[in-house]
Amino acid sequence: MADALAKRGIGKGDTVAVLTANTPEMMEMHFGIPMTGAIINTINTRLNAAIIGFILDHGEADAVFVDREFAGVMADALKVAKAKPFVIDVDDSEYDGVGNLIGEMDYEAFIASGDASFPFTPPDDEWDAIALNYTSGTTGDPKGVVYSHRGTYLNTASNALVWQMPHHPVYLWTLPMFHCNGWCFPWVIAMQAGTHVCLRQVRADAIYAAIADHGVDHMCGAPIVLNMIANAPEDEKRAFDHTVKVMTAASPPPPSTLQKMEEAGFDVTHVYGLTETLGPSVVCAAHDNWADLPPADRAAVKARQGVRYPMLEGVDVMEPETMAVAPRDGETIAEVMMQGNIVMKGYLKNPSATEAAFAGGWFHSGDLGVMHEDGYVALKDRSKDIIISGGENISSVEVEQTLYSHAAVSEAAVVAKPDEKWGETPCAFIELKPGAAAPSEADIIEFCRANMARFKCPRDVVFGPLPKTSTGKVQKFVLRERAKEI
Repeated sequence: MADALAKRGIGKGDTVAVLTANTPEMMEMHFGIPMTGAIINTINTRLNAAIIGFILDHGEADAVFVDREFAGVMADALKVAKAKPFVIDVDDSEYDGVGNLIGEMDYEAFIASGDASFPFTPPDDEWDAIALNYTSGTTGDPKGVVYSHRGTYLNTASNALVWQMPHHPVYLWTLPMFHCNGWCFPWVIAMQAGTHVCLRQVRADAIYAAIADHGVDHMCGAPIVLNMIANAPEDEKRAFDHTVKVMTAASPPPPSTLQKMEEAGFDVTHVYGLTETLGPSVVCAAHDNWADLPPADRAAVKARQGVRYPMLEGVDVMEPETMAVAPRDGETIAEVMMQGNIVMKGYLKNPSATEAAFAGGWFHSGDLGVMHEDGYVALKDRSKDIIISGGENISSVEVEQTLYSHAAVSEAAVVAKPDEKWGETPCAFIELKPGAAAPSEADIIEFCRANMARFKCPRDVVFGPLPKTSTGKVQKFVLRERAKEI
């Protein structure tokens, strides 16, 4: 692959964009593209043509690999983009839908044009760029986050260390490879001489089948994937006789979900990070005595974000204006900040955003949290998601975790709803479990009042599917707009 790219003029500093599913070809790209000195730019498969076109131009794409499933949106993106990359098709045999091939040749034919004796040499400088990942861009154009060879190497090692990963793991791709380059796991599994089990569609039956048939023992995913596994219908489950290690991130997983996963044979490790920290950079490292805690208490401590990765220099909770460190009391809310080698190089062509992100010498995450006495960070909210009601700060995460403990609730998200008297009040959006007896709005509110401070309880409850990104994160900006209309 590297030789085929080099023959087309791809080399150091060039950008190769990728729009594919979790396929073997995508895995190969994580090695073949950097071997030329070029930069791999994996694109979110749920983006529209306008945003993809922006990414192709901003990242100055010289080549594009595109899966048949996404060929239509890529064709439209290429029409609006100024960039004129050459295009190679990925025609995955597992895709049974429609879609035209838009490239000049098929991936396998392209690979066949290369020579396996390509003279690979390591990068000239470990700080050379290896990958370009774009943020979601929900409030304007997405920002291009630049990863270095050094950072990805160190986070690759960190992932294996914090997970105590053995040699020859069998890893299931339930996490999109386009998301932070799959949290660096394409390289982690190779480093540990493991087996990649590619999964085009993330479904509970396919996950259970892979575990039972292929001996999958490691996988990653957002809490939505955990929910899918924990609440799968019995006819989609398969029996297995080994423990499956799961790494989950995004919003804090509800303790109730962690407890269900444990009972089903899954050992969940909670990590935390951002695109700007190459994926996970903080881990809820378990202590031996946690095993002696009651299940609900054990799940609660495991839902915290935790301590820094081995190769992250520092993580703390600080006041962004003064950079003062917050007390270790588990109560004082401030911004979570990181510092070290596994933080991005910066935002591509955006020096002002880069400078703001690293103000005071620390990366400002935009997440609000507390630091516990034992040195473990716990997230409370995104800075934009904190609800201020009558002058009191309300953590939407705390309300959501209470809602998740209701027997009928599958997923929950809480946002601020404008209120003339209080300024803002919590508004809950709830997706119910299939077949569960449906509670009323009053039932949910009363349940919250019985389990948390009354001023934190939602005043409004809306039932229905939650809007999500392709990585399983709830799109709270959509819900905030809906709340305004209530």
